[in-house]
Amino acid sequence: MIKFADLYKYLFLFPKPVVGALNGHTIAGGCMLATACDYRVMVTENAKISLNEITFGASVFAGSVEMLKFCVGQRNAETILFSGAMYSAQEAKQLGLIDRVSSAENLNQDVMTVAEEYARKDGTAYQSIKRLLKKPIATEFIKRERDSIHEFVDIWYTEGTWANLQNIKIHSG
Repeated sequence: MIKFADLYKYLFLFPKPVVGALNGHTIAGGCMLATACDYRVMVTENAKISLNEITFGASVFAGSVEMLKFCVGQRNAETILFSGAMYSAQEAKQLGLIDRVSSAENLNQDVMTVAEEYARKDGTAYQSIKRLLKKPIATEFIKRERDSIHEFVDIWYTEGTWANLQNIKIHSG
């Protein structure tokens, strides 16, 4: 779990633009990785995005909370985390969880368009601005990350959480 937290911290602070192409369900850890991106494009076709851990009795990491708040603001972060709701691309865009809605057919081109727009920016200026925006947030969550991971693990291995996980049904279609 520490390596996973290191991965999203790396993406969040990566000095170049990171554009996420969300081509299907982006749930739990996938959503955490998506919030680490600078820009997120999501398909409309039956895809959902969610930090749904609360629905089966789990918590989240400090970094995932801070990155979510960076994307959507405090109030929407509370709504997303406390509800555990699964959001369509349109709903996620309204919340600020994604930046652009695309069709599966156009996803690659839409992502490339965004990436090309970023590529036209001055790289040194971009890196500086990104660091100014994101470094203070990462510095704060890094201080709390290990404790939040330990708390996550403690909650994860409770009887209630495991009972909830056993009852999860995966539906296709």
